[in-house]
Amino acid sequence: MKHLLHSLTLTSLVLALTLAGSHAAETRKPNIIVILTDDQGYGDFSCHGNPILKTPNMDRLHDEGVRFNEFHVSPTCAPTRSALLSGRHEFKNGVTHTIFERERMSLKTVTLAQVLKGAGYTTGVFGKWHLGDEDAYQPDKRGFDEVFIHGAGGIGQTYPGSCGDAPGNTYFNPAIKHNGTFEKTTGYCTDVFFGQALKWIEAQKGKAPFFAYITPNAPHTPLQVRPEDEARYAGKVKPAEAKFFGMIANIDDNIGRLLAQLKAWGLDRDTLIVLMNDNGGTGGVGVFNAGLHGSKGSAWQGGTRSASFWRWPGGLKPAAVSALTAHMDVFPTLAELAGAPLDDKVKAQVEGRSLMPLLQNPQADWPERTLVTHVGRWAKGAAPVKLGQCSIRNSRFSLVRTGSQWALFDLKTDPGETKDVAAAHDDVVQQLTAAYDKWWDETLPCLENENAVGPAVNPFKAEYWKQFGGLSDSRRCGRMSFSKARAAL
Repeated sequence: MKHLLHSLTLTSLVLALTLAGSHAAETRKPNIIVILTDDQGYGDFSCHGNPILKTPNMDRLHDEGVRFNEFHVSPTCAPTRSALLSGRHEFKNGVTHTIFERERMSLKTVTLAQVLKGAGYTTGVFGKWHLGDEDAYQPDKRGFDEVFIHGAGGIGQTYPGSCGDAPGNTYFNPAIKHNGTFEKTTGYCTDVFFGQALKWIEAQKGKAPFFAYITPNAPHTPLQVRPEDEARYAGKVKPAEAKFFGMIANIDDNIGRLLAQLKAWGLDRDTLIVLMNDNGGTGGVGVFNAGLHGSKGSAWQGGTRSASFWRWPGGLKPAAVSALTAHMDVFPTLAELAGAPLDDKVKAQVEGRSLMPLLQNPQADWPERTLVTHVGRWAKGAAPVKLGQCSIRNSRFSLVRTGSQWALFDLKTDPGETKDVAAAHDDVVQQLTAAYDKWWDETLPCLENENAVGPAVNPFKAEYWKQFGGLSDSRRCGRMSFSKARAAL
């Protein structure tokens, strides 16, 4: 279901966003910061009820902004990033996996960064990209002015083909690709990414509005954590969970650091911060999963439900929204906030809805919609699997593929998806399966990466060796076999 943006003049936009009463005169195009954490789950926030983990600064964004309580992402990381930056389902960008060239976002896709640049924004990305490590797919070719990233899906990862990071990288003192050149940084990765983002943001003061996309690779495995952060939870949970929670606590500290600096620089009121996590829970689900069924890599609600906190002191009042929303809605919303006109190509691309009505009024009319989840990740070289791990839902029901059958869950009475009610709601099953069939038929032609052949050497490794010396052949590439790569995901 497509919902195209209605046009707004900047004058009407300013009037529409004067939600903070007497602050009309200071309302302008907001600076935009999107923070997307990696493998943190919906239950890994103290504001969502976690009994052990403390996230006071994330909780501030929850309490001081508009929070979307039924916000959903993809079940794994590259797909979510693709949907967020394109405004449409990841499969329509050719992204059906996280490796094997199937993480590459189609070069035909227009990105959020490109649209915001067209509206006068300066743009920067800091952390994880994971939408293609070959040169043509890199963020500097997709609308980002400032690029400070690691390769692959995580620091130190290497897979057959193009997906791989600089050789020998760890979460401490990583080599980071900065505007085309590797820099050997000092410090813990999350601190490094936020530090560079803050340095760049400070340089933007008094200039054009900015879009900062801050994407730490934490708390994704391997669980490389600062000892002092691990110590916060040692003895309270299992050792691996203490490391995982320590990594989240470090992100939370950096969000606090960001908030403090924005205030000190006088940017706080004019800056929208959006905080999300990129898929379902991982290392913390054994402690607390907010009553959800499933985790990362599943089509259950526990694989897709995400935090979505929107804090803009100069433009938004704190509120809770219960409407069904998704990652693909971020693109049209931020485009509208920025006053960025969308040409016909982009309008045809965008499937998400602008969240502007809900940001202005949490009780605004929000027509029924369906959201499709497909885990993808079928074997390399195999035909796309229509009825793999997948689900389709509307505002009340979720239809989930369980083995060889569909099961229907009434989320209004059973948010944990424990009781199959398909027999009592055959009409809903028929409606949702028909919608899913239609979605698959229109999506299948878009899967352009399925038979792609990657380079013999990871591009990040080849560039690193070219800069610092060393042989960039397959013996030095450190590539895994396909079977080992699958097992390591």
